[in-house]
Amino acid sequence: MNIGLTRLANQRISEQPFGEPAAVVAWMGAMQAQDYAGALWSIGLRTAQATTQAVEQALAECRIVRTWPMRGTLHLVAAADVRWLLALLTPRQIAQSAGRYRQLALDDAAFAQSQAIFAQELQGRQACTREELYVALEQGGVSPTGQRGYYMLVRAAQDGLICFGAMRGKQQTFVLLDEWVSPTEPLARDEALAELARRYFTSHGPATVQDLARWAGLTLTDAKRGLAGIGDGLMQETVADQAYWLPHNGSSAPTPSAPVYLLPGFDEFVLGYGDRSAVLDPAYAQRICPGGNGVFQPTVVADGAIKATWKRTLKKRQVNVEWEPFRAFTAREEEALVLAAQRYGEFLEMPVVTPRERLPK
Repeated sequence: MNIGLTRLANQRISEQPFGEPAAVVAWMGAMQAQDYAGALWSIGLRTAQATTQAVEQALAECRIVRTWPMRGTLHLVAAADVRWLLALLTPRQIAQSAGRYRQLALDDAAFAQSQAIFAQELQGRQACTREELYVALEQGGVSPTGQRGYYMLVRAAQDGLICFGAMRGKQQTFVLLDEWVSPTEPLARDEALAELARRYFTSHGPATVQDLARWAGLTLTDAKRGLAGIGDGLMQETVADQAYWLPHNGSSAPTPSAPVYLLPGFDEFVLGYGDRSAVLDPAYAQRICPGGNGVFQPTVVADGAIKATWKRTLKKRQVNVEWEPFRAFTAREEEALVLAAQRYGEFLEMPVVTPRERLPK
């Protein structure tokens, strides 16, 4: 089993892309999204003939929700999943943040007061930017200075009060979750653990139970409990004495029709696993996350493995794309890279210029 190729197929990068963006997010369970532009492209990679406009429309129409459901990090989730994911995953995050809350003098009373202010500002399907909500806090007698405002916003999202709304030009806004997303039935905890594990292994497999725990911010005990709750819905394969779980139809992956892909920096193919050694030579780990600073560079994936980093430069009428390989690409890979860059340009609806086009004639 080639783990990288099988993950590309199950993540719907190389095989069977979805027809619309919301279906991608529901399939993946959650998609890391602190880099907004990169998150849009993560969905675009997995959607047939997607454009930035189509993905943003799904967000604006409340079919995809951007919030803080897991690991204290922004993610995109399907609207139908947002409440049960918050209920399952955020209590542990809140407990782990207790020390930081004390440092910032944030207690239950401060959170209650800030959330009352947010509710008043946003009621009636109003949308406010972060700065506008900070002004409202100041006027309400609650200081947002330092990181206090940020933590109050995150906590309000974790408590299910707010989420991100539609873009206002280039500014992100917040809205009330209950006004933005229709009511959904809650899930019992064991049911939620099993559903989360099923989504994860089906879309991210082959993966380990340790990968699930790290991805979702669960204890290993809860991750194992979720896996057990799936029953026989998955298959297990052992590689180098390590047990991997994946869907029954994912034991082998066909050769991808396009062997090279340009992934954004925080794509689930990279961030969805605690152990990346199956797709990334550890010698190059510093190239994709310099200094281990948590900022992941966009990557080039060829034949199921990470082979380079890349970057884009947006111009007025075009986007320049260039890459830095870990070792020289073959002529076939260079051709495939140009095709991958062109696909990215189609997503942005802009012409793409690659190093090949910039060579002197």
